[in-house]
Amino acid sequence: MPLERALRWSLVAIAVFGLAGGILAWAVDQPRLAHLAWTLATIPVLLGLAASIVRDLLSGRVGVDAIALLSMATALLLGQSLAGAVIALMYSGGNVLEDLAVFRAEYNLRSLVDRAPRVAHRHVDGSIADVPVASIAVGDKLFVRAGEVIPVDGIVDMDGAVIDESALTGEPIPVARPRGSAIFSGTLNVGDTFEMTASSIAGQSTYAGIVRLVTAAQTAKAPFVRLADRYALAFLPVTVVMAGVAWLISGDLIRSLAVLVAATPCPLILAAPVAFIAGVAQAAGRGILVKGGGPLEAMARAHTVLFDKTGTLTVGGARLLSIEVAPGEQAEEVLSLSASLEQASHHVLARAIVQAAIDRGLPLKMPNEVSESMGIGLRGVVDGRRVAAGSRDMIWGRREVPPWALRAVRRAAWRSALIVFVAADEQPIGAILLADELRRETPHAIRMLRAAGVARVIMLTGDRPAAAELIGAALDLDSVLADRTPADKVDAVRTEQQINPTIMVGDGINDAPALAAADVGIAMGAGGASVSSEAAQVVILANRLDRVGEAVVLAQRSRRIAVQSIVVGMALSGLAMVAATVGWLAPVPAAIFQEVIDVTVIMNALRALKPARRRARRLMPAKTEAALHCDHLVLRRSLDRLRAITDVLGDAALEDTPALIKEANSIVQTQIVEHERDDEGNVYPKLAKLLADGHGLSAMSRAHREILHLARLLGRIVEDLPLEKVDHYLVRDAQRVIEAIEALVDVHTAQEEDIYEAVAAG
Repeated sequence: MPLERALRWSLVAIAVFGLAGGILAWAVDQPRLAHLAWTLATIPVLLGLAASIVRDLLSGRVGVDAIALLSMATALLLGQSLAGAVIALMYSGGNVLEDLAVFRAEYNLRSLVDRAPRVAHRHVDGSIADVPVASIAVGDKLFVRAGEVIPVDGIVDMDGAVIDESALTGEPIPVARPRGSAIFSGTLNVGDTFEMTASSIAGQSTYAGIVRLVTAAQTAKAPFVRLADRYALAFLPVTVVMAGVAWLISGDLIRSLAVLVAATPCPLILAAPVAFIAGVAQAAGRGILVKGGGPLEAMARAHTVLFDKTGTLTVGGARLLSIEVAPGEQAEEVLSLSASLEQASHHVLARAIVQAAIDRGLPLKMPNEVSESMGIGLRGVVDGRRVAAGSRDMIWGRREVPPWALRAVRRAAWRSALIVFVAADEQPIGAILLADELRRETPHAIRMLRAAGVARVIMLTGDRPAAAELIGAALDLDSVLADRTPADKVDAVRTEQQINPTIMVGDGINDAPALAAADVGIAMGAGGASVSSEAAQVVILANRLDRVGEAVVLAQRSRRIAVQSIVVGMALSGLAMVAATVGWLAPVPAAIFQEVIDVTVIMNALRALKPARRRARRLMPAKTEAALHCDHLVLRRSLDRLRAITDVLGDAALEDTPALIKEANSIVQTQIVEHERDDEGNVYPKLAKLLADGHGLSAMSRAHREILHLARLLGRIVEDLPLEKVDHYLVRDAQRVIEAIEALVDVHTAQEEDIYEAVAAG
């Protein structure tokens, strides 16, 4: 391939210098020298083209090249050396242009290889020796130090191994692997040094298998077939037949040659590459790196899109889901104490808890006397109180777990969440539920793909089925394939490929084989693994999933423009050929007319450089969207307290329930009702000006009315409390109304976030 590219560039250089030299000779009144220069500029391209055609014929492929060969040969036979040189330049230049557009860098596995350790620490005669990874045998005892990549598959020989398995599973949260657990090469030790026993050699390890999968998928991909070649299959025989008809009608070979000149296939040669290069350039401006025209053209035909979950559909990290509190405790106090303590830890869960407290504007204190047990939790002193945050066993030990904590564990299981219990002064006060969450733009991205004609959207993930199905249901996906290894992902991609053109979207090393195997692999490259970016044909540089939908829409438009340019160019060439057949166009006027066609087609193809014209509409300023988002964060604190109150009402003594119901009513009336009325009176009128259709806002206003109605019901219950005898039925009614308000406001707020995302600038 490097030699072939060098030959293409050489032919372009010969054509350029030959054409320029001939023009210079003609300018100084040396027509014979000019004719010689133009002829010499044409012949090498002609010979190279002939060799290319022979090779294509042997492989069973016929394209526009055959028409170009006839055109250049005809020009030389007619003595039209200038026309031949122009055609030679346009043909060779078009090939190089297409080569640049279609060029896809050979997948560079250097980063994969560099990431794999070359040295392991092995027990040798009672000491530890550094040995090459390739020399490790099954059964060898190895040390893995903190921060090192595990060199081969093996078994943990001691307690407390904490492993980051995101390179293989895509899951960002480290997992604790007890003694006897299997661990895999390519994963990262984020805990303390531990011992392991090798269960495979380096060449047969999990990580080496990923490298082989990527390599095999790359070499198995079929070469890109130029869009123009499909049209040339019809255009070539028509050209030959019309040239023959022209000779039969007139008996004049010149007329046949005029037909061939008029059929010069420059529109076919240049239209598609120019349109696709323009599309690639426009995509780059939107943070979408497309590695040539081939992937762009393939994206335009996509029927099925497969998404990885973690880091692609979701943010790829732990986020606060909810705060469960013990009776008499406050959610803000639980989060503030735990976040203050977690400032001393570098664990991914610690960062998530600290960030959640910062987002809510809670004050954080500096912790003292902190001790951390990797994979279990940590203890310390915060503002004079002894605080602990960690696992259920750490907080409770062998003590009986009360109902509120069991309820928290159950809710964590339902929502596929991790749970961190918090205790203050040896007394458990609450639990924090953490889970991965959807990107804010994910629903919008899925809608864009549906609108673009993508008929099938699938989630393909290494995560557990329960967690995957929650995300799949939220997005109304066509299928959810969970608990898949990298090899399983490749199989799933190939299964879909057998039915329809398929796109795979992912971000991690574990996605690289599937990205390479798909018709088009799209990598979320802003924070993803470099190997996934190398294995993919498209890389999203901006950290936004909706750029995937934009890429498909942009590819479809570029392909439409390319097809339009080709069809228009062929139609105009057909008219010129008809005119030449009946004798209305001589060879020279036919060549001039063909050049006009070329310019027209190329100018049309260049339209792909500019975004499609859309109805001008106003966008919500980014600052406004950020302010509305902050309002929702504050509102969620109120929802947390309402949720805690409903939990407590079920167990509280009857004499304590009026105060709880009144507190819930106060939150609803002073915070939720005021928020919804402000939305209806101030936010929605401004939002209506940004939306093309106000029907959606009417539905959202209907939710406002329902929230206000439920708020009035709760207010009536509170008004009657002094008059009514408080019994279990009254408490249950209040509990149901509070739960309904909390659930409705939660869903309604999420819907508003989707709308704000859709109309926000940028």
